[in-house]
Amino acid sequence: RSYFRFVNLQTGRYSHPFAAGYHLGNVLVERDILYVTATDIWDGERVDIFRSEDMIHWESWNALHLPGYGIFNTSLCRAEGKYVLMFEVGKPSEVAGVPFTARFAVSPELKHWELTPPECTYSKDRYTAPHCLRYHEGYYYNFYLEELSGRYEQYVVRSKDLIHWESSPYNPVLCASQEDRLIDNQQLDLTQRARIASAVNINNSDIDFCEFEGKLIINYSWGNQQGVEHLAEAVFEGTEAEFLLSWFPL
Repeated sequence: RSYFRFVNLQTGRYSHPFAAGYHLGNVLVERDILYVTATDIWDGERVDIFRSEDMIHWESWNALHLPGYGIFNTSLCRAEGKYVLMFEVGKPSEVAGVPFTARFAVSPELKHWELTPPECTYSKDRYTAPHCLRYHEGYYYNFYLEELSGRYEQYVVRSKDLIHWESSPYNPVLCASQEDRLIDNQQLDLTQRARIASAVNINNSDIDFCEFEGKLIINYSWGNQQGVEHLAEAVFEGTEAEFLLSWFPL
């Protein structure tokens, strides 16, 4: 069964595993408390939240139960006076349009959730799988996956109301390149290194990031978009706010 854990990149030590049987986890840290959103099955109808103050003991509760929906990735952020959850849907067709599409819910305290109006979405006309939601100075930033002629690239749009969206003139944010194959983990064996060197690479997807010691640490996935994937890291020399604003010139 799948489960979640955290890895200390400096020591290699793992945290206690939790959320057995859950998938597609995403974390928000607030005042040294971790909140993890997840789905109980791929293409499922639920989003649950796990909470911990010590990464050992966890409590959980249901945030969304939407019969007939097919839910995948989630991303949670804090906005002014509320929390906003972005979740990826592949069905029903009247909600998703062309799979995959961002839908949103809001909560004042992470316990009780309400769907936003149905026009709050991005975007029903084509493949726009949502991966990472952030909020800064009145704007929501949606980092999503755009499918273009069999290749998958990470793009960003922003909105003040989750209805009307502005695309960055500097898109794409990430696209597949030879730099994806650079090896950081020196513990990889020869077989793993050979796989990286020869793997099909048509996507940069599933972006997420956090600010650490004045830099933005960006994680993403690359591979064939069909299950042979590799976790990669990039660094932006600046703060999260600077990163967000840099995609939209004044």
